[in-house]
Amino acid sequence: MSFEIISYDPKYQEDIIDLWKKCNLIVPQNDPTEDIQKKLDFQPDLFLSALLDGQLIGSVMVGYEGHRDWLNYLAVLPEYQKRGYGRRLVKKAVEELRKLDCLKVNVQVRKSNPSAIGFHKHLGFKDDNVVSLGLRLKSRARERVLDKKACETLH
Repeated sequence: MSFEIISYDPKYQEDIIDLWKKCNLIVPQNDPTEDIQKKLDFQPDLFLSALLDGQLIGSVMVGYEGHRDWLNYLAVLPEYQKRGYGRRLVKKAVEELRKLDCLKVNVQVRKSNPSAIGFHKHLGFKDDNVVSLGLRLKSRARERVLDKKACETLH
């Protein structure tokens, strides 16, 4: 079997979105098509796809901001998990980040995904004993409108 990791190729876009759905990575506030376009507008070479005999089986969006990195949409088709393909995707992402002199790689995993938490811990990721907070700056069509009262506190 021939395994390779390539930069994003638009011919795999629907396969990538299907992959993310199968891996339960898409939630109401995620618009996968918009997320792909935003990544292609910024550091498109850090959007990686894993192919096995020409079939898309995995992906990862790598986001480097000059100091730290975030791995997003790391996924491997369920039938190909636990075979080393996810580890190889992370390894490739780390290799690319080392070229950029990145100091640290971060990942956020939903608490509802204990197998992903275990996967990252197995690779050496550690709980940083921090709380991840978010502030949505733009609501999407598929998402409910931000709480007006919460937004007023920012003014």
